[in-house]
Amino acid sequence: MNWDQIKGQWKQLKGSARRKWGEITDDELEQAQGDRDRLIGLVQERYGIAREAAEKQVDEWSREI
Repeated sequence: MNWDQIKGQWKQLKGSARRKWGEITDDELEQAQGDRDRLIGLVQERYGIAREAAEKQVDEWSREI
């Protein structure tokens, strides 16, 4: 799924993101609004990982949904 589609369906996809990254709050996911860079930043911040690792996780998730 591409990021334009993800943004358009974010309300439905938030649950999937929440299951994948349980440390990220619902409010934070709401604020991300399906924006790839925001989501990467949240994953990086919450899990204390490098940006490249967060990008890899987010990209893998987007391909799985």
